[in-house]
Amino acid sequence: MDYLPETPGLYVHIPFCVSRCDYCAFAAWDDALDMADAYLDAIIAELRLKWSADYAESPSSIFFGGGTPSVIPARQVAKILESVGIRPGAEVTIECNPESTTLEKLKIYKDAGVNRVSLGLQSFSTGVLNSLGRSHNPADIYPVIEALGEVGFENYSVDLIYGAAGETQSVLEDTVKKVLALSPAPTHISAYALAVEPGTPLGRDKLRHPDEDYQAGAYILIDSLLADAGMEWYEISNWSMPGFYSRHNWNYWMQGEYVGLGCSAHSHRNSIRSWNIFNLRRYIDSLSEGADPMAGLEEIAPEQKITEGLELLLRTNRGVPSDAISDKEQIGLLYQESYGLATLTPTGRLLANQVSLRLDPGKVTFDQIKELQTMTPD
Repeated sequence: MDYLPETPGLYVHIPFCVSRCDYCAFAAWDDALDMADAYLDAIIAELRLKWSADYAESPSSIFFGGGTPSVIPARQVAKILESVGIRPGAEVTIECNPESTTLEKLKIYKDAGVNRVSLGLQSFSTGVLNSLGRSHNPADIYPVIEALGEVGFENYSVDLIYGAAGETQSVLEDTVKKVLALSPAPTHISAYALAVEPGTPLGRDKLRHPDEDYQAGAYILIDSLLADAGMEWYEISNWSMPGFYSRHNWNYWMQGEYVGLGCSAHSHRNSIRSWNIFNLRRYIDSLSEGADPMAGLEEIAPEQKITEGLELLLRTNRGVPSDAISDKEQIGLLYQESYGLATLTPTGRLLANQVSLRLDPGKVTFDQIKELQTMTPD
């Protein structure tokens, strides 16, 4: 089945937060909400500059990420969607956090065309949430789930983070089981290993750094629990019920085209990657002056595109042509072969970067890569 969309996906970065999480290194600010209106105007201006001028049709998918998009007034999200336009069948996702999501906001999102919510739940453990520097507690989660059901969001995803200080496998198992027992139940779960970023509060506190051996066991546990619940693994950190994979993110992993709006947002068009100004004030000022907020770009050579295509496919259930893997006898337990394709085992996913070092781009053509990329993950 041919999946990759004819028009690019659209990413909208909302850089505002209630408070900054201790592990976060993204372009996000917890003291700049007074700039939200000016930022919205800049987003609309960039939309006209980068989308309206180049594309006659609306995006194949739209994703509001951050930061915490749910922290700004829902009417601002609706205004952006009205400016973009939503094509029939498009996937429209917004990231929300429990502490800033209300029934009224969800109603406005739904009326504006949002049809998928990604909820930053992270854990059902108070201790783990405190260790991560999160703003919500477990009790905040249930009213949001109830509101999702009341509004009619049948498609929602939950984000989990594993490996925080104080987390044990029993604590993690309790979290995963509680997530699976939610009603309505999530159609998609993303589970990320806690990563230490330089310059963050977590990065400066070595006592809270994750244990890699624990994280490896935690990943295997999560994969097993989700498989038992009927969820299918389709990318290193992502599982879904059949047919509910993230179409927007799948487009990223298949080297599809996308346009990023907002400070620090990235775009990929015509084999060129570009990225915007990181600083919030400079981004707003640039567009108020009618200038492109792009900070840099990189042209992707054909050989590089094949290499990156293989590396990205390896991370998914699509797999790579078996012939593209060298030194197979040394990594035999890390992948499995079927119909000429090699896909990572759960243990292999933990060592995906090492396996990718054994990929030989010279053994495949770009047409082979493209054939795999244009098939759905399910």
